[in-house]
Amino acid sequence: MFEDKVLKCKDCGEEFVFTAGEQEFYAEKGFASEPQRCISCRKRRKNSTNEQSSVVLYEIVCSKCGEIEKIPFEPKHDRPLFCSVCYRNYKEGRAVNK
Repeated sequence: MFEDKVLKCKDCGEEFVFTAGEQEFYAEKGFASEPQRCISCRKRRKNSTNEQSSVVLYEIVCSKCGEIEKIPFEPKHDRPLFCSVCYRNYKEGRAVNK
């Protein structure tokens, strides 16, 4: 059985709790090591990685529902463009009523 553990963040040096629930999640996913950063530092690191990404996002208007969405590829306007919800429903063969 898992018990809460207090760990020290390698970035900021603050202590944080690695909960029993988090440990169980890590075990289910097969992660072998414990987290080395607190939640704040993990979020900060993830955001800085995303900001440094060279992916260009293009804003489109969904052909089905009219929602505005950003997509990671240059749209071809000779084809319909869908938001993530309408695209998922389109791929599954379901009709969307927004």
